[in-house]
Amino acid sequence: MNRLSIPFSVIMLYLAFLPLQMVAQDNPSSNGGQISGSLQTNANFFIRDSLIGAANTPQYDRQLYGAEAWLNLNYNNWGFDFGLRFDAFNNSNLLNPTDSYSGQGIGMWFIKKQVDQLGITAGYIYDQIGSGIIFRAFEERPLLIDNALIGLRLEYSLGENWKIKGFTGKQRQQFDSYRSIIKGVSLDGFVSSNDENAWTLAPGFGIVNRTLDDQSMNSLVSVLNTYGADYVFVPKFNTYAFTGYNTLSKGAFSWYFEGAYKTPDAQNDPFAETIIKGDTITGDRFIQKAGTVFYSNLSYAGEKFGLSLEGKRTQNFSWRTRPQEQANRGTLNFIPPMARSNTYRLTSRYNAATQELGELSFQADLRYAPSKKLSFNVNVSNIQNLEDELLYREIYAEMTLKIKRNTTIIAGVQRQEYNQEVFEVKPNVPLVRTITPFFEYQYKFTPRKLLRIEAQYLFMQEDPRVELGADFGSWAWLQAEYTLAPHWTFAAANMFNAVPGVASPVENGKRKALYYPRFDVFYTIKSNRFSLSYIKQVEGVVCTGGICRLEPAFSGFRFAVTSTF
Repeated sequence: MNRLSIPFSVIMLYLAFLPLQMVAQDNPSSNGGQISGSLQTNANFFIRDSLIGAANTPQYDRQLYGAEAWLNLNYNNWGFDFGLRFDAFNNSNLLNPTDSYSGQGIGMWFIKKQVDQLGITAGYIYDQIGSGIIFRAFEERPLLIDNALIGLRLEYSLGENWKIKGFTGKQRQQFDSYRSIIKGVSLDGFVSSNDENAWTLAPGFGIVNRTLDDQSMNSLVSVLNTYGADYVFVPKFNTYAFTGYNTLSKGAFSWYFEGAYKTPDAQNDPFAETIIKGDTITGDRFIQKAGTVFYSNLSYAGEKFGLSLEGKRTQNFSWRTRPQEQANRGTLNFIPPMARSNTYRLTSRYNAATQELGELSFQADLRYAPSKKLSFNVNVSNIQNLEDELLYREIYAEMTLKIKRNTTIIAGVQRQEYNQEVFEVKPNVPLVRTITPFFEYQYKFTPRKLLRIEAQYLFMQEDPRVELGADFGSWAWLQAEYTLAPHWTFAAANMFNAVPGVASPVENGKRKALYYPRFDVFYTIKSNRFSLSYIKQVEGVVCTGGICRLEPAFSGFRFAVTSTF
């Protein structure tokens, strides 16, 4: 257990037994304290299926069960805010998809107090500077990311429209913390004109410093000592990141711009080319370079018409609590993604993870609603590296039509190009090219009875080298969902590998066209929601806001509970 959590655990237990008049949230008129909270828990029951790849992990081979749970408690009284979260992991595969992780304890706690213009927070802190490019402490449970800063934050109001903030601490690592010290400061303001055609500015500036601990530095030096003279460098204990940002708003227009710079820092390049005895080897190698990010978003929101334009250039901006960390571990920042967040099963099969070392990208999103019953959405995105190699391209078009009051139709098509070799580190695989039409039908029998049907088909372009589709080839998806509000929802779906590709499983010497069925039952009563699912799921990549991780094939049952109080 983290040393910082022990005294706070004692405090919370002490508070629980004090003879105070405590009331629930639904009685705010009382002068006593208020307590609230939430529960989220998932339980997976694994059924081995080697044909789809649901095998050869501890869960499928012997454990057969895995679970995660988070219980949040919040209490406020005497002008203080207290928070506590209990985390539990039993044979969980969230931390590492091919391994098993178990642990339990105090996952988060905090104490907050406002003293005149000064805000004080101690404990586990979630915050960011600007859009998060140089610092963001956040949580994404589906990816088991929890990069809370364990330390102290002070915020001081400099008048009505300006605020300065400073923080220091260490980054959370499961139930412990990394050793490197993180500290930063930011200044945020707001400026407005007083005329009829008012405009506003929201400028800001931030600095973050990371000081490596001796153990991390010694480990880094030992690796560098194995490098040849052309690749070795002198690492630095201290690295600084600077950012300046501003939002300009006038009427229906809004423009955000941010530019960030990071001093030379050791970072891992997974695609570095190293020459050893005349042979070129591509793979992990530490480099030390300065980094930059430039990001801008221009948007217009009219009554019937909306437009958003985004652009970003990233170079050498891998920013971690220690350079040895890879994937989603130890990240200190968040670089905004430049691809659409798709929701349908097949349109979201291929996702563009943010490229920290080199990315030049843009995105345009157009929305038009000529009437209350009809609307259109067109999205275009293009991502390439700094050597002009295409990483991702998407063209997405969608129409929503409401017929009378009880029928809604959504239809559209998506075109994707996806560099699987870069995003999933699969060498010598072809570029994935897909066309995915989709259709959704909603019909309300009564205000409480709703039927929803989805149909999608992912056409995969063939790979001329093997006369098969790239990856798993072409897919079909069909789902029916029936809701009996306010309590019940039933759903049944099937994902069919209609035309197998090079990665599809082989049985008796032939590519196997498999079915991946799914059945869900949801029950909601007041603030509690229960779900039971039977799932067969193909392997893929799961992304949240440009942050991605490998999702292995799944076969079995899943039970989940969420509750708020």
